[in-house]
Amino acid sequence: MTDSAPALPPVTAEVAAAALDLLPARLRKRVDGAVAKAAAWPVEAMPGGVLVRVADDTEVTLKVTSGIVAGSDDAVCTCLLAPACLHRAAVLSSAPLAVEEEGELHPSAPHPAAPHPTTPHPTTPHPTAPHPTTPGPPRALETPADSTAGLPADPCTPGTPGPPAPTPAQDEALRALRHAVTTVLVAGVTGAGAVHRAELLHAAHSARLAGLHRPAATAVRIARRLGEAHSDDPAFRLSGLSAELTALLDLVRNPAEALSPARRAYRQEGPLRLHGLFTEPVVTASGYAGATTYALAPDGGLRTLSDIAPGGPERARQASGTPVPGGCGLALRDLGDSGGVILTAPVVSPDGRIGGGGQVRSVRAPGTGWHEPPLAALWERSPASQLASALRWLTKPADARAAGGDLLFLDGTVTGAGFSVSGGPTLRLSAPDERPELPYAENLQLFAARPGLALRLIVRALPDRPDRVHVLAACWTGHDGEPVRADLGLRRLNRSHIPAGAVPVAGPVAAAPPALPVELDLLRRTVDRAVAGGRAVSAASADGELPRRLRAVGLTTGAERIQALAEAASARRHDVLGRLLPADPEGFALAWLAAAVYATAATESLLLAAWTPPDIPATETAETN
Repeated sequence: MTDSAPALPPVTAEVAAAALDLLPARLRKRVDGAVAKAAAWPVEAMPGGVLVRVADDTEVTLKVTSGIVAGSDDAVCTCLLAPACLHRAAVLSSAPLAVEEEGELHPSAPHPAAPHPTTPHPTTPHPTAPHPTTPGPPRALETPADSTAGLPADPCTPGTPGPPAPTPAQDEALRALRHAVTTVLVAGVTGAGAVHRAELLHAAHSARLAGLHRPAATAVRIARRLGEAHSDDPAFRLSGLSAELTALLDLVRNPAEALSPARRAYRQEGPLRLHGLFTEPVVTASGYAGATTYALAPDGGLRTLSDIAPGGPERARQASGTPVPGGCGLALRDLGDSGGVILTAPVVSPDGRIGGGGQVRSVRAPGTGWHEPPLAALWERSPASQLASALRWLTKPADARAAGGDLLFLDGTVTGAGFSVSGGPTLRLSAPDERPELPYAENLQLFAARPGLALRLIVRALPDRPDRVHVLAACWTGHDGEPVRADLGLRRLNRSHIPAGAVPVAGPVAAAPPALPVELDLLRRTVDRAVAGGRAVSAASADGELPRRLRAVGLTTGAERIQALAEAASARRHDVLGRLLPADPEGFALAWLAAAVYATAATESLLLAAWTPPDIPATETAETN
């Protein structure tokens, strides 16, 4: 059995962008073609890095430091044109972008989070919607009919508190980011090649130097997702790119948010008692992998311990065996498997990440099952209330999200229609990662074959897929009557682990999984299609019937947003001599942003309504905790 070919190591954004800067104009036009060819160039491991064989007489060598290509001198090509050559630029453009956030146990480790990027919340009150069984159109979703309703407040609007004034360098960096992200949106995924990506990375680097860490990080994530799209990475999701574009377009027109610090220092705390909850394998599209263990702290919040570093799916299981810092001899997966630990002098970030500083000491402590206090309290809140909290969590900037704020704790029963949630809807159980190295999908198939099986689950909701959740860990009653708990991404189950005697419990037939109105789904697809194909595709594929259909179901503001987007995409003015003027990219970007924000708010509102029992108003659920 031969080992799989090594992958290209992650590259910093600055190195990737600088490689294209060195190219003369005639070669820059050929970069995208060279990147396509680079996918077939063999990659060989070598001491301290990798070697890419372009041809018999041409090689590109990448030297890695702490798992990444950190400097321009670490990428060397043997051709005569180097370093201003297509080979070097194509290899660096094909490599994943390194995560530049501060990590836990590894200096380059990204913090695992929900797969939903930050989306700005409308400044208008969060829309509400009636329960699906309530007759009549969802009028409460509507907002004023002005052209920017549903968008974050413009800092120049009278009556809004004035944000801190940006410095000239910050102002210039924001303009560069705005131009770069608008150019990407107008071109679309299909038209945004390596040059567009490099321009975005340059703008991100300038923003970081100017102290604009939050928009800079968002721009790098967009560039990373564009790379995923062009490499046909299975992890790429168009809706995720749409959300990142929405976030950056909001930040560049909102200096107060753009100027807020994105990185927060770790602080040292006193003794910390942790009750292990579960361990999640982490495999990112940017070339990192590892494991994160979630644990409950005495204040009722969650804390995380992680070991994430450059690598592939095989590293996730290996990292789950990383020792908890402090010398207690407990592995991360052991802590997550209902283990317990007491940490003395731990360093903790404001979002709940625990670092591995040298002063940390740890001792084992008794563990707790999911049905015992204090962990059992996590399952006591209603599903709709938990969902409302998770949706609010998703509206926060990525660096301001508390650990585990996107998790839901659900009880229910497996039925023929799906998973019937106690006090909630019937849902489809979905694998968060379908790589064969991670046993999520196989384990969920075993559960689906056991109708009547009662499960206690830890899941993540999918705002863009209201009928399903991603399942991370589960607990059920075993053959001996004792609880059995499993991390579904790390432990491969078989039929013997699940009692065969489970039978469906007599009762009412489970309802079908919740679904959003078809018209709202068409609106969301229109927003995503603009990201995929850009302004030209938006103009060519505009559906003149969609605004009418949206109005017919009461989504009047949505109809206005889509109509404005279509007009902005096709608007071409003429000068006094009748000559066609260039399209207005800023107008198209603003119209798209308005439609995207509306689609997000409407989807979240109707999703919450679908999870709310008929006797409890959705607005009451949204205000709970």
